Formats: sequence, structure tokens, C-alpha cells
Amino acid sequence: MNEEFDTHLQELRRGTIVLACLQLLRDAGYGYSLLEQLDGHGFSTDANTLYPLLRRLEKQGYLTSEWNTEEARPRKFYRTSADGIRLADALTQEWRSLTAAITSLTEEEH
Repeated sequence: MNEEFDTHLQELRRGTIVLACLQLLRDAGYGYSLLEQLDGHGFSTDANTLYPLLRRLEKQGYLTSEWNTEEARPRKFYRTSADGIRLADALTQEWRSLTAAITSLTEEEH
């Protein structure tokens, strides 16, 4: 649409990417495969956004990580921690409440 719309859309999507990562990483995954999974679920993002987010969530204790060096190319695998699962569950519940609230706003006749 326009630059202003893009800015608002980016703000709206920022938090949803956090929640999507926490949900998807309940099963361990590495960055590139997570990018593909996110895209497959309609959360397209790029590596320049995802990798800093993963590092931040790990630093905050919501993700754990370990290196897999068994293959030719070492990969860092991430998994949602117990604290991350609690956060994801709380955020999902809040998301459902917000969705219901927005739906009620858009269904009202003005």
C-alpha cells in the first residue's frame, strides 16, 4: 500500500513472529529450517530478523540451544525452554482474547 501502512504492519507482525518461533521450536530446529517453517505458516521473515530474535530469546531464557557437529556443516539447534513454553501458552491465550476482541469490533454495525 504505502510506507506508513508497511510500518504499522511490521509492528503488528513483530510480536507474532516471537510467538510463532516459540510454538514451532517446541520441536528442536535450526535457523534456516525455521525460516522455511515460518514462511509455510504465513509468517514470512528474513534471516536478518530471525537470527537476532533467536539470540535474544535464548539470552532471555525462552530458548535453549546446542550445536550439532555430526554433519559436514555444523548447525545450531534451538528448542523452546520450559519458561518459553509457559510464555508461549500465556501469549497464545492472550492472542485468542485479542482476536475475539478485534472480531467483536469488526462485526459491530457502525
